Amino acid sequence: MSATELPARHGEPPAGHSELMDGVYRWQRHIYNLTRKYYLLGRDRLISGLEVPARGTVLELGCGTGRNIVLAARRYPDARFFGLDISAEMLETATAAIAREGLSGRVTLARSDATDFDAKALFSVERFDRIFVSYSLSMIPSWEKTIFAALAALSPGGSLHVVDFGQQEALPRWFRTLLRGWLRKFHVEPREALRDVLQFESARTGATLQFRTLYRGYTWLAVIKIAV
Repeated sequence: MSATELPARHGEPPAGHSELMDGVYRWQRHIYNLTRKYYLLGRDRLISGLEVPARGTVLELGCGTGRNIVLAARRYPDARFFGLDISAEMLETATAAIAREGLSGRVTLARSDATDFDAKALFSVERFDRIFVSYSLSMIPSWEKTIFAALAALSPGGSLHVVDFGQQEALPRWFRTLLRGWLRKFHVEPREALRDVLQFESARTGATLQFRTLYRGYTWLAVIKIAV
């Protein structure tokens, strides 16, 4: 079954946003990895910090072209990986990349909405040791719901890892203006309230939060660890 035929089942992607993402990335997906490596900073740092336990389970929300999940699967060869995305076009590219790397036996993909997904229905897995979201929250309209859903799908002792655009706090104003204008062309909006939401959810769930500002605020990197 190809990625475009993957059933959405529970948490079926909203037609409007799904079609928007397919339209944005129908052609962009072919050059996505080549172009994004220059400005989606901090992704490899997130992967190295996953520290997946032996035979652990890892879910990526908004897996896109599969770039991150392929690198993570190589780094943690004993783990099982799962990825979901709202765009059938991106999943088609991800499925091909995973097959080329010989990882189809350890990586399972599904088309679903990251704000409302049923992991058991999609993957026959209820809880994950690690969940990560890389530069996807800035593209999801109801991005807070993605954080809620991710935390609900973590195993005790598990962790949620997030990397995304920061607020460019220490960068020149002209740079921020140019960057925001460029990002809007791809329906991307850095989430000013990201730190506040993560802090609130950490306190609500009794979890611990590590929040780092990288590259003068260009990138925010966060880890929420759930208590055992």
